[in-house]
Amino acid sequence: MSRVIHFEIPTDNPDRAAEFYRTVFGWQIQKWPGPQDYWLASTGPESEPGINGGLLRRPHPGAVTCNTIGVKSIDESLSKITKGGGKVVVPKMAIPGIGHLAYCSDTEGNIFGVMQADKSAS
Repeated sequence: MSRVIHFEIPTDNPDRAAEFYRTVFGWQIQKWPGPQDYWLASTGPESEPGINGGLLRRPHPGAVTCNTIGVKSIDESLSKITKGGGKVVVPKMAIPGIGHLAYCSDTEGNIFGVMQADKSAS
């Protein structure tokens, strides 16, 4: 079984959105030092249920929150997704030091990510 491991909230102004989530919910949010503009959000202590996520600049009008599902094999998952009637909308890519990520849509048009952890990804 796979579970949601990360969420992404698209924003027009990431600094403004980060301040909102810090103030309203007490989230810890910091800019990621990686190769793209991204703000990591820690939503609470690891000892409590929940997931962490990130904020990013809105890639297009109408972009909505996207959940990412952790998988053991991204290639196998992408195959199952397409065989099950879903689509790959952004092909597999490496996130250096984190893993491999792709974005897909389900049979209802909902966008979600799938990620395979792999610290050697480059």
